[in-house]
Amino acid sequence: MATISHNAIITPKKAGTLDGLFYERSIHSADKTAYIQYNKQNNEWQESTWNEMAILVGKWQKSISQEDLEPGDRIAILMKNCKEWVAVDQAALGLGLIVVPLYLEDRPDNIAYILDDSAIKLLVIQDVSQWSRLRDKCVDNKILQRVILIDTNSEQLEDEAELVTTMHDWLPEQGHVLHKRDGDPHELATIVYTSGTTGRPKGVMLSHFNILSVAYSSAEGLKVNADDLFLSFLPLSHTFERSLGYYLAIMADCRVAFARSIQLLGDDLITIKPTLLISVPRIYERVYGKIENTLLKGSPIKRALFKLTVQVGWNRFLYQQKRSSFCLSCLLWPLLKHLVADKVMQKFGGKLRLAATGGAAIPFPVAKTFIGLGLTLIQGYGLTETSPVASFNRLDNNDPRSIGHPLDGIEMKAGEQDELLIKSPGVMIGYWNNHAATAQAIDSDGWFHSGDQARIDDKTGHVYITGRLKDILIMSNGEKIPPTDIENTIMIDPKYDQALLLGEGQAYLSAILVLNSEEWVHIAEQNKLDPFDKDNLQNKAVNSQIVRHLRDVLHDFPGYAKIRKVILTLDPWTVDNDILTPTLKVKRPKVFDLFKKEISDIYK
Repeated sequence: MATISHNAIITPKKAGTLDGLFYERSIHSADKTAYIQYNKQNNEWQESTWNEMAILVGKWQKSISQEDLEPGDRIAILMKNCKEWVAVDQAALGLGLIVVPLYLEDRPDNIAYILDDSAIKLLVIQDVSQWSRLRDKCVDNKILQRVILIDTNSEQLEDEAELVTTMHDWLPEQGHVLHKRDGDPHELATIVYTSGTTGRPKGVMLSHFNILSVAYSSAEGLKVNADDLFLSFLPLSHTFERSLGYYLAIMADCRVAFARSIQLLGDDLITIKPTLLISVPRIYERVYGKIENTLLKGSPIKRALFKLTVQVGWNRFLYQQKRSSFCLSCLLWPLLKHLVADKVMQKFGGKLRLAATGGAAIPFPVAKTFIGLGLTLIQGYGLTETSPVASFNRLDNNDPRSIGHPLDGIEMKAGEQDELLIKSPGVMIGYWNNHAATAQAIDSDGWFHSGDQARIDDKTGHVYITGRLKDILIMSNGEKIPPTDIENTIMIDPKYDQALLLGEGQAYLSAILVLNSEEWVHIAEQNKLDPFDKDNLQNKAVNSQIVRHLRDVLHDFPGYAKIRKVILTLDPWTVDNDILTPTLKVKRPKVFDLFKKEISDIYK
């Protein structure tokens, strides 16, 4: 397998800053393809060279420099993945500004909170429909000076005074030549907001060096080379995608294609034929689910052949990893690869040599299936606070049950209560305007406290996540949800006596709710149901009514706190029935066991 050419890679020392990284790449690879993007006007994929990107960044830089902004001011990006996202980011960084990425699907009130908390002066937003959702929330914002709309023309704008303009009207026809800024690598580059334990997000402050150091160690460990092609579909507001699928790609001279959408991802994989994929487990879970459904409808012979292929491929993998002796069944691999494995791998484009997954744990049966089909699947670990990668499995020492080994230059150890502690050049500067939270997260010796519990194997050095100190749900898209605050907010409403949030490893949130008996009578009467018939608790109309009501109850929480399905009961959880502890804390495993069938049904 090809390794990084050290003539091609740009080291953190050479780059200095993230904008310095872009400048160096635009000089050294001027005529090479940098980005591939779909053009809706002519229905074609179009390539942009590094030189063309430098010109685009120059245009943005020229216009931003004419605004009333000073180095250290904040600019926010609320856009889909595209070359314009890169241009805005690089233009801002090159002027010494601090970039705040925002999620397109986030709630308007949550976005408004972030704009206010980080004192955003300039907002670049996708289109007029996005601005329409946000406009009313920004009425009282006295700091926001300018809003730029990307996919909008002047005719679509309402009377917005001088606040809002379009990219077409705002950008100059010509840019200016990029100059390398003599910036401090340890200065603040970006503030990335993550879900907080109080219902409000916290701003993680990352420096240029934080991100550059992690991107470089990742590029070395994953053996990325200049021939690699990424397909970018995780939001660039997600630090995993931003560090590895964007900055690392610049560092290693890789091409990046921007997927059109999640809905069209399957088509884009086949068209683009990426060699590298950065993803969360949910993508593999979806493909795995489709495979399982197809097999259920197929013949017993097809099911047996697929199962045999996965097992033989897994045996071959263990042999290659030097964890088992050669198995005679491995001789069947060329045939099984041709008959079965290659057909599945074609769904990923047919050229995928490496898939990195992180943000949440990938279920072992899913990992085993894809590894057994010949996909090099590498699981890693990290948090936004660690820029974000702290560890991953190496290509020649891959245990998909583990989170691998720390990156070069990173230390990990188990602290009190087996909490995983991390010391890394990628550890954040701190939380924006939140010194107390920073002091809790990073101790006086510089160790970052992850909140996860871990075991480190004495012989192999692999790190295994065994639990969490706090009850945090990690969804399959990598979103980390503190359930207690959401549950407590639900129980403030008199309709609900008790609540327990579900969603660990799942694509959406659900909840088990103990309804107040009097409220249940009222709800049943509204729906013309017999309140004494407990089967009516699972009535679809009742469930829909409760879900709608929960949206209002959880209005002040970020967009991720949307509950889509509920399991209702009238039987309270008590100390006597062994579901509550003497201090009245819910024994979650007990509730999970009690509602095992119902939970399985709603997540089928």
